[in-house]
Amino acid sequence: MTGMTRAIPPGPERVEGRAKVTGTAPYAFEHPVTDPLYLHPLRATIARGRVTRIDTDAAERVDGVHTVLTHHNAATLNPVGDPELAVLQSDGIDYRGQLIGAVVAETPEIAAHAAGLVDVRYERLPHDSEFRDDAAIVYTPDADASPMLSPDLERGDVDAAFAEAAHTVDATYTTPPEHHNPLEPHAVIATWDEEGLTLHDSNQGSHLVRDLLAALVGIDKERVSVIAPHVGGAFGSKGMPHGHVALTVLAARRTAGRPVKCALSRTQMFELVGYRPPTRQRVRLGADPEGRLTATEHDSLEQTSRFKQYAEQSASASREMYASPNRRVTNRLAALDVPAPTWMRAPGEAPGMYALETAVDELAVRVGIDPIELRVRNEPEVAPVSGLPFSSRNLVACLRQGAERFGWHERDPRPGTRREGDWLVGTGVAAASFPTLFFPGSLATIHHESAGKYRVEIGAVDIGTGSRTALTQLAAEALEVPLENVELRLGSTEQPHASLAGGSTGTASWGSTVVEAARSFRTEHGSEPAEGVETTAGAADNPDIGKYAMHAYGAQFAEVRVHVDTGEVRVPRMLGVFAAGRIVNPRTAHSQFLGGMTMGLSTALHEHSVVDERFGHVVNHDLAGYHIAGNADVGSIEVSWVDEHDPHVNPVGAKGIGEIGIVGTAAAIGNAAYHATGVRVRDLPLTPEKFLY
Repeated sequence: MTGMTRAIPPGPERVEGRAKVTGTAPYAFEHPVTDPLYLHPLRATIARGRVTRIDTDAAERVDGVHTVLTHHNAATLNPVGDPELAVLQSDGIDYRGQLIGAVVAETPEIAAHAAGLVDVRYERLPHDSEFRDDAAIVYTPDADASPMLSPDLERGDVDAAFAEAAHTVDATYTTPPEHHNPLEPHAVIATWDEEGLTLHDSNQGSHLVRDLLAALVGIDKERVSVIAPHVGGAFGSKGMPHGHVALTVLAARRTAGRPVKCALSRTQMFELVGYRPPTRQRVRLGADPEGRLTATEHDSLEQTSRFKQYAEQSASASREMYASPNRRVTNRLAALDVPAPTWMRAPGEAPGMYALETAVDELAVRVGIDPIELRVRNEPEVAPVSGLPFSSRNLVACLRQGAERFGWHERDPRPGTRREGDWLVGTGVAAASFPTLFFPGSLATIHHESAGKYRVEIGAVDIGTGSRTALTQLAAEALEVPLENVELRLGSTEQPHASLAGGSTGTASWGSTVVEAARSFRTEHGSEPAEGVETTAGAADNPDIGKYAMHAYGAQFAEVRVHVDTGEVRVPRMLGVFAAGRIVNPRTAHSQFLGGMTMGLSTALHEHSVVDERFGHVVNHDLAGYHIAGNADVGSIEVSWVDEHDPHVNPVGAKGIGEIGIVGTAAAIGNAAYHATGVRVRDLPLTPEKFLY
């Protein structure tokens, strides 16, 4: 990328790197199958109502069309608790773009042409797609009904603390909907035969897909095989199967054993694979004369779908970040007739920390102290809500090290005072935090091939993060053999069960599993094992879970330039310093941190899905209208980390790194833009017109 720091840390290169750059690494849609058919989905053109008539005669007469699938002829599916997968089970329409059928044909072009000939008539019902704070659509999600939700929180006397505070901030911050656009679009190949169902699917967890699809179609899960050797990015959108997978499975059941291929277009992905929902967050901070927090309140309103609940929980970022004796944290949802949101890199933390860290910067200005010093003064001794000791917390070290490397101490704290030609120049900082999670239940098999060479198998999915390389390293280390003596196989349900690639848990969960399997192998078979012996084992439960608060931390620094006449915003320089436990592979870790920061820059400057509320759909639903950061947007990005030994998080000692890089980046850029201009923008993205005054 233009101007980017090119120093690459040491560490083994990606074991699949050559295959990827030479085009020989197969992705889902590229898997060779015999005599395939191609599916083109039919999608609703109304936001709410029902299909009253669907005439497929013209489409079925097209040469090369195999079948047209609708709710009239689709097989019955079993309920699995996910309404997204219940495709073609009724005539009801819950959102614009909902799957209402499919054309299956000999070529993609024939399928697309025939799909345009299907005549669909609707009964329209009034819909609501306007995101707003309105009692008619807003509710508090029931945390007791879902183990993944955190209950609202109130500690101390928040209102009294604000009344007595020497300094206060009370501001509302908004983030827009952001849509998933990984490099590899969502794609699947489904094949039914006498042995069952085989899926070549771009996903984040083949075993999860297998279990859901087997229950959905009513067959034993042992008769379902899901294969995903390479995945070209996911960021949460491939964490759960979406409706197009179920639709392709339904179609393949009608095609007499011929495989059915489905690859979603960019436009279709804006409707069918989830997105980060918009948020409206009110943050109130109260502090004593020295800037120590006495009260913290964070209320977040987020969009969800009326037909399927998803809670971003962005206010939860304020639960454990800073010391504050009085605290109120609330998350509310606005239910609308829109597609269902889903996980997107650092769900909750990415938008929530933008609001919190911008408010902290505003408080530093009110108090009149350096924003780094304000954060240091509010460093907690133990986790503020749980009261647990931290397994490790090196946020202050990240801030101090980053300040030194970035040249922070040369900064004039007064906003709008530095000008270079037609550009106002400023610098900003923000902290980052992401929980360290561990998913239990994975297994790995260690097989001794011959002459000290080993095959390691685990059903994990490498979504481009470098997991294949890190797991190979950990296996070689535990077996005490050279890296080239280990062959790692992953991505398939034919391999031992593995947890989902999500929550930055891959190296922690799978790595601990591989290490435990390798140790068990040595215990059973010794250092000179017989040819062909193997051991399957998994990681034991971590006895320190529940005894320590476990998080990764980081400090983000940004230099921003704002043009005095046009309001154009540029970010020529960023620095991220992280504390994320053991860094297994510095080379791939550097890439993950850098990628997260680039995605955060994209959030800050560009990404914004625009909804036409009259029709309930996103109008900039392609990469021409939905802007993401490109080479010209990225200047120098430097990445560093604090050496951190944390024996409590897992046997590997690693914290997740896939998501911490995005957290805090947008706030650092926004804070730098304020320092450059004196204009405080509280609504993402930071587009030029917001700085013209």
